[in-house]
Amino acid sequence: MSRTQPSNRPSNRQDVQYVTLHGHRRAYVKVGEGPVVLLLHGLGCDHTTWAPVIDTLARRYTVIAPDLLGHGRSAKPRADYSVGGYANAMRDLLTVLGIDRATVVGHSFGGGVAMQFAYQFPERTERLMLVASGGLGPEVTPAIRAITTPGFHQVMGLLTLPGVRHAGKVGLRALSHAPCSYTRDLDEVAEIYDSFKDSSARHAIRHVVRAVVDWRGQIVTMADRAYLTEAMPMAVVWGEQDRVIPVRHAGNAGSFAPYARVEVIPNAGHFPHKDHPQRFVRIVNEFIRSTQPATYSRDRFRRLLRDGHAGGAGEAAEAAETAEIATVTALPSA
Repeated sequence: MSRTQPSNRPSNRQDVQYVTLHGHRRAYVKVGEGPVVLLLHGLGCDHTTWAPVIDTLARRYTVIAPDLLGHGRSAKPRADYSVGGYANAMRDLLTVLGIDRATVVGHSFGGGVAMQFAYQFPERTERLMLVASGGLGPEVTPAIRAITTPGFHQVMGLLTLPGVRHAGKVGLRALSHAPCSYTRDLDEVAEIYDSFKDSSARHAIRHVVRAVVDWRGQIVTMADRAYLTEAMPMAVVWGEQDRVIPVRHAGNAGSFAPYARVEVIPNAGHFPHKDHPQRFVRIVNEFIRSTQPATYSRDRFRRLLRDGHAGGAGEAAEAAETAEIATVTALPSA
């Protein structure tokens, strides 16, 4: 059972609305009219990471930007924080909102959720766009791997005591303005760090990370199922100066899914939609304008599953280790 509060009337502002699904409150923003675009944020973030692009996208599309369970204003229960669980939750949210199909855009961890959604519910996925996404290679910043270590919860509890947290946020924001590509995303990191003051948020994030990362890096990959993207338009967007997930993973995507469009944005980090919002919107518009929504065919899906990847998952994974950025879709600079 579910209930919404308040009503889901269209809004020209990024007002947060709520729906209760399976006993847990989920926050989301819904704005605009037209074809549906579902925006999925990354680890430790919330719908506000999309704030620079939501209003512009809403001129052409119905934009849905939820706070994933365990994040933002959504509930943070002891629950299923797997990518499959998140994909199920997005299907249920769209169903409650009366939406059958969407172009799914996922950033970082949200990219992993987007891929899982497209895999589990191809009949409800029109297109897939991955933004600095997880699931395209093992490498990830040590800061995320550290979340899986014993004692993280207790140490972060001390580091988020009021005085310490304030000093840490000020320091991170100051460093984000330094003329150095290694510090460009620290303003966003400051917001994630601040969210860890909530004990339930720390527990949720730890469960999320442990489901997809171990001490060696990412453990969830799309390599063995990337051949299924043959039946669906796919685009990959990355910041050239990403220090969280290496930009070469964009090349991995081109190797896994040769039909994918790959766009690498110069002078952008792990949040290219925030670094260059106008260019990001143009990329989304061009992707949607120039592609037809995927049409689900059970026979075609069966054939793809039966035939599998010609080289197998092992070959795809090996190619990912050495892949460089092979395809760049050139669009005008911002």
